[in-house]
Amino acid sequence: MRYAERLQLRIEKTGSRLCVGLDPRPGAGGVAAAREMLTQVVAECSEWAAAYKPNMAYFEAMGIEGIRLLEELLGGMPEDIPVILDAKRSDIGETQKYYAQGYFTGWNVDAVTLNPFLGYDSIEPFLDWEEKAIYLLAVTSNAGSADFQRQRLADGRSVFELVTALGERAKEEGRVTEVGYVVGLTNAAEVLEKMPDSPLLVPGLGAQGGDLAALAAAARSAPDVINVSRGILYAGDDLSYAARAQKWAEKISAAYAR
Repeated sequence: MRYAERLQLRIEKTGSRLCVGLDPRPGAGGVAAAREMLTQVVAECSEWAAAYKPNMAYFEAMGIEGIRLLEELLGGMPEDIPVILDAKRSDIGETQKYYAQGYFTGWNVDAVTLNPFLGYDSIEPFLDWEEKAIYLLAVTSNAGSADFQRQRLADGRSVFELVTALGERAKEEGRVTEVGYVVGLTNAAEVLEKMPDSPLLVPGLGAQGGDLAALAAAARSAPDVINVSRGILYAGDDLSYAARAQKWAEKISAAYAR
Protein backbone atom coordinates (compact mmCIF):
# COMPACT_ATOMS: atom_id res chain seq x y z
CA MET A 1 0.00 0.00 0.00
CA ARG A 2 1.32 3.43 -0.91
CA TYR A 3 2.34 5.67 1.95
CA ALA A 4 -0.31 8.32 1.34
CA GLU A 5 -3.03 5.66 1.23
CA ARG A 6 -1.86 4.18 4.51
CA LEU A 7 -1.71 7.60 6.15
CA GLN A 8 -5.16 8.50 4.83
CA LEU A 9 -6.59 5.28 6.28
CA ARG A 10 -5.06 6.13 9.63
CA ILE A 11 -6.55 9.64 9.54
CA GLU A 12 -9.97 8.21 8.71
CA LYS A 13 -9.72 5.55 11.42
CA THR A 14 -8.79 8.00 14.18
CA GLY A 15 -10.57 11.10 12.90
CA SER A 16 -7.26 12.81 13.70
CA ARG A 17 -4.53 14.59 11.74
CA LEU A 18 -2.27 14.82 14.77
CA CYS A 19 1.36 13.84 14.34
CA VAL A 20 2.92 13.25 17.75
CA GLY A 21 6.49 14.50 17.85
CA LEU A 22 8.87 12.39 19.92
CA ASP A 23 11.57 14.78 21.17
CA PRO A 24 13.11 13.33 24.36
CA ARG A 25 15.17 16.06 26.00
CA PRO A 26 18.24 14.58 27.68
CA GLY A 27 17.77 15.17 31.39
CA ALA A 28 18.86 14.05 34.82
CA GLY A 29 17.32 10.62 34.35
CA GLY A 30 19.29 9.98 31.18
CA VAL A 31 18.32 7.33 28.67
CA ALA A 32 16.36 5.29 31.20
CA ALA A 33 14.03 8.19 31.95
CA ALA A 34 13.65 8.96 28.24
CA ARG A 35 12.78 5.32 27.55
CA GLU A 36 10.10 5.31 30.24
CA MET A 37 8.61 8.56 28.99
CA LEU A 38 8.57 7.61 25.31
CA THR A 39 7.09 4.19 25.96
CA GLN A 40 4.30 5.86 27.89
CA VAL A 41 3.75 8.55 25.24
CA VAL A 42 3.49 6.04 22.39
CA ALA A 43 1.11 3.82 24.35
CA GLU A 44 -1.13 6.62 25.61
CA CYS A 45 -1.31 8.64 22.39
CA SER A 46 -1.97 5.76 19.99
CA GLU A 47 -5.72 6.40 19.92
CA TRP A 48 -5.17 9.95 18.67
CA ALA A 49 -1.99 9.71 16.60
CA ALA A 50 -2.19 9.78 12.82
CA ALA A 51 1.61 9.43 12.84
CA TYR A 52 4.61 9.53 15.16
CA LYS A 53 7.65 11.68 14.40
CA PRO A 54 10.85 10.91 16.30
CA ASN A 55 13.43 13.67 15.91
CA MET A 56 16.95 12.33 15.38
CA ALA A 57 18.66 15.25 17.12
CA TYR A 58 17.25 14.43 20.54
CA PHE A 59 18.33 10.81 20.33
CA GLU A 60 21.78 11.69 18.98
CA ALA A 61 22.26 14.07 21.90
CA MET A 62 22.18 11.04 24.22
CA GLY A 63 25.02 9.37 22.35
CA ILE A 64 25.12 5.75 21.26
CA GLU A 65 22.62 4.78 23.97
CA GLY A 66 20.20 7.29 22.48
CA ILE A 67 20.52 5.64 19.07
CA ARG A 68 19.88 2.26 20.66
CA LEU A 69 16.83 3.76 22.34
CA LEU A 70 15.56 5.00 18.98
CA GLU A 71 16.03 1.54 17.46
CA GLU A 72 14.17 0.00 20.39
CA LEU A 73 11.38 2.54 20.09
CA LEU A 74 10.98 2.00 16.35
CA GLY A 75 10.86 -1.76 16.84
CA GLY A 76 7.90 -1.44 19.20
CA MET A 77 5.76 1.02 17.25
CA PRO A 78 2.12 0.05 16.55
CA GLU A 79 2.03 -1.43 13.04
CA ASP A 80 -0.88 0.68 11.82
CA ILE A 81 0.64 4.06 12.75
CA PRO A 82 3.07 5.54 10.19
CA VAL A 83 6.44 6.71 11.49
CA ILE A 84 8.09 9.82 10.04
CA LEU A 85 11.76 10.03 10.96
CA ASP A 86 12.71 13.68 11.31
CA ALA A 87 16.31 13.48 10.12
CA LYS A 88 16.55 16.44 7.67
CA ARG A 89 19.49 14.74 5.94
CA SER A 90 21.27 16.37 3.03
CA ASP A 91 24.39 15.08 1.33
CA ILE A 92 25.78 13.98 -2.02
CA GLY A 93 24.08 11.05 -3.70
CA GLU A 94 26.46 8.26 -2.65
CA THR A 95 26.13 9.21 1.02
CA GLN A 96 22.39 9.66 0.73
CA LYS A 97 22.16 6.11 -0.63
CA TYR A 98 23.33 4.79 2.71
CA TYR A 99 21.06 7.09 4.68
CA ALA A 100 18.13 5.74 2.65
CA GLN A 101 19.23 2.16 3.18
CA GLY A 102 19.64 2.69 6.90
CA TYR A 103 16.30 4.39 7.44
CA PHE A 104 14.09 2.42 5.06
CA THR A 105 15.69 -1.02 5.42
CA GLY A 106 17.55 -0.97 8.73
CA TRP A 107 14.93 0.92 10.73
CA ASN A 108 11.97 0.39 8.38
CA VAL A 109 10.48 3.85 8.95
CA ASP A 110 7.69 4.93 6.63
CA ALA A 111 8.94 8.40 5.77
CA VAL A 112 11.97 10.65 6.26
CA THR A 113 12.42 14.42 6.22
CA LEU A 114 15.15 15.65 3.86
CA ASN A 115 16.85 18.98 3.23
CA PRO A 116 16.66 19.33 -0.59
CA PHE A 117 19.06 22.22 -1.09
CA LEU A 118 21.86 20.09 -2.55
CA GLY A 119 19.59 19.47 -5.52
CA TYR A 120 17.71 16.66 -7.21
CA ASP A 121 20.57 14.19 -7.29
CA SER A 122 20.79 14.41 -3.50
CA ILE A 123 17.23 13.13 -3.06
CA GLU A 124 17.34 10.54 -5.87
CA PRO A 125 18.64 7.70 -3.64
CA PHE A 126 15.39 8.03 -1.66
CA LEU A 127 13.06 7.97 -4.67
CA ASP A 128 12.90 4.27 -5.57
CA TRP A 129 11.48 2.80 -2.37
CA GLU A 130 8.00 1.35 -2.68
CA GLU A 131 5.50 2.19 0.06
CA LYS A 132 7.86 4.85 1.46
CA ALA A 133 7.83 8.65 1.41
CA ILE A 134 10.06 11.66 1.88
CA TYR A 135 9.12 15.12 3.10
CA LEU A 136 11.25 17.88 1.60
CA LEU A 137 11.81 21.03 3.64
CA ALA A 138 9.90 23.68 1.74
CA VAL A 139 8.86 26.47 4.12
CA THR A 140 9.88 25.81 7.69
CA SER A 141 8.24 27.33 10.78
CA ASN A 142 11.21 29.38 11.98
CA ALA A 143 11.70 33.08 11.26
CA GLY A 144 14.83 32.26 9.26
CA SER A 145 12.70 30.70 6.54
CA ALA A 146 12.55 34.26 5.18
CA ASP A 147 16.31 34.24 4.56
CA PHE A 148 16.12 31.74 1.69
CA GLN A 149 12.92 29.72 1.38
CA ARG A 150 10.53 32.64 0.93
CA GLN A 151 12.85 34.80 -1.14
CA ARG A 152 11.59 35.78 -4.61
CA LEU A 153 13.48 34.84 -7.76
CA ALA A 154 13.80 37.02 -10.84
CA ASP A 155 11.04 35.01 -12.60
CA GLY A 156 8.58 35.72 -9.77
CA ARG A 157 8.73 32.32 -8.10
CA SER A 158 9.78 31.83 -4.50
CA VAL A 159 12.70 29.54 -3.62
CA PHE A 160 10.36 27.00 -2.01
CA GLU A 161 8.75 26.55 -5.43
CA LEU A 162 12.07 25.18 -6.65
CA VAL A 163 11.69 22.56 -3.91
CA THR A 164 8.19 21.58 -5.01
CA ALA A 165 9.48 21.35 -8.57
CA LEU A 166 11.77 18.53 -7.41
CA GLY A 167 8.76 16.60 -6.16
CA GLU A 168 6.84 17.22 -9.36
CA ARG A 169 9.84 16.01 -11.37
CA ALA A 170 9.94 12.79 -9.36
CA LYS A 171 6.25 12.27 -10.04
CA GLU A 172 6.69 12.89 -13.78
CA GLU A 173 9.52 10.36 -13.84
CA GLY A 174 7.31 7.75 -12.19
CA ARG A 175 9.49 7.36 -9.11
CA VAL A 176 7.78 5.10 -6.60
CA THR A 177 8.62 6.97 -3.40
CA GLU A 178 6.01 9.58 -2.62
CA VAL A 179 7.18 13.15 -2.11
CA GLY A 180 5.59 15.47 0.42
CA TYR A 181 6.69 18.75 1.94
CA VAL A 182 7.36 20.34 5.31
CA VAL A 183 5.38 23.57 5.60
CA GLY A 184 5.48 25.42 8.90
CA LEU A 185 2.07 26.51 10.12
CA THR A 186 3.45 29.88 11.17
CA ASN A 187 4.10 30.65 7.48
CA ALA A 188 1.40 28.54 5.84
CA ALA A 189 -1.10 31.24 4.90
CA GLU A 190 1.16 32.87 2.34
CA VAL A 191 2.40 29.69 0.63
CA LEU A 192 -0.40 27.08 0.61
CA GLU A 193 -1.90 28.15 -2.70
CA LYS A 194 1.46 27.41 -4.33
CA MET A 195 1.91 23.98 -2.76
CA PRO A 196 1.06 20.81 -4.71
CA ASP A 197 -1.72 18.67 -3.29
CA SER A 198 0.84 16.25 -1.87
CA PRO A 199 1.17 15.18 1.78
CA LEU A 200 2.29 17.97 4.07
CA LEU A 201 4.03 17.62 7.41
CA VAL A 202 3.06 20.76 9.28
CA PRO A 203 5.00 21.82 12.39
CA GLY A 204 4.44 25.00 14.34
CA LEU A 205 1.02 24.52 15.94
CA GLY A 206 1.81 24.13 19.63
CA ALA A 207 4.56 26.15 21.30
CA GLN A 208 5.31 28.04 18.08
CA GLY A 209 1.77 29.42 17.94
CA GLY A 210 0.74 28.64 14.36
CA ASP A 211 -2.85 29.18 13.24
CA LEU A 212 -4.83 26.30 11.72
CA ALA A 213 -7.33 28.48 9.89
CA ALA A 214 -5.35 28.89 6.67
CA LEU A 215 -4.53 25.21 6.42
CA ALA A 216 -8.11 24.13 7.05
CA ALA A 217 -9.44 26.69 4.57
CA ALA A 218 -7.18 25.40 1.79
CA ALA A 219 -9.49 22.38 1.35
CA ARG A 220 -6.66 20.08 0.35
CA SER A 221 -7.32 16.41 -0.41
CA ALA A 222 -3.84 15.11 0.50
CA PRO A 223 -3.37 13.43 3.91
CA ASP A 224 -1.70 16.35 5.68
CA VAL A 225 -0.67 15.90 9.32
CA ILE A 226 0.01 18.57 11.93
CA ASN A 227 2.84 17.96 14.36
CA VAL A 228 2.74 18.75 18.07
CA SER A 229 5.78 17.89 20.18
CA ARG A 230 6.27 20.14 23.19
CA GLY A 231 2.52 20.62 23.64
CA ILE A 232 2.19 16.90 24.39
CA LEU A 233 5.51 15.94 25.95
CA TYR A 234 6.25 19.07 28.00
CA ALA A 235 2.99 20.96 28.48
CA GLY A 236 3.59 21.54 32.20
CA ASP A 237 -0.01 20.82 33.19
CA ASP A 238 -1.71 18.03 35.11
CA LEU A 239 -3.07 16.23 32.05
CA SER A 240 -1.92 12.81 30.89
CA TYR A 241 -0.18 12.41 27.55
CA ALA A 242 -3.38 10.86 26.23
CA ALA A 243 -5.48 13.83 27.34
CA ARG A 244 -3.05 16.28 25.76
CA ALA A 245 -3.06 14.33 22.49
CA GLN A 246 -6.86 14.24 22.53
CA LYS A 247 -7.00 17.99 23.15
CA TRP A 248 -4.75 18.77 20.19
CA ALA A 249 -6.42 16.23 17.90
CA GLU A 250 -9.84 17.71 18.67
CA LYS A 251 -8.56 21.26 18.16
CA ILE A 252 -7.28 20.30 14.72
CA SER A 253 -10.49 18.45 13.83
CA ALA A 254 -12.60 21.42 14.93
CA ALA A 255 -10.66 23.74 12.64
CA TYR A 256 -11.24 21.42 9.68
CA ALA A 257 -14.95 21.16 10.49
CA ARG A 258 -15.59 24.90 10.17
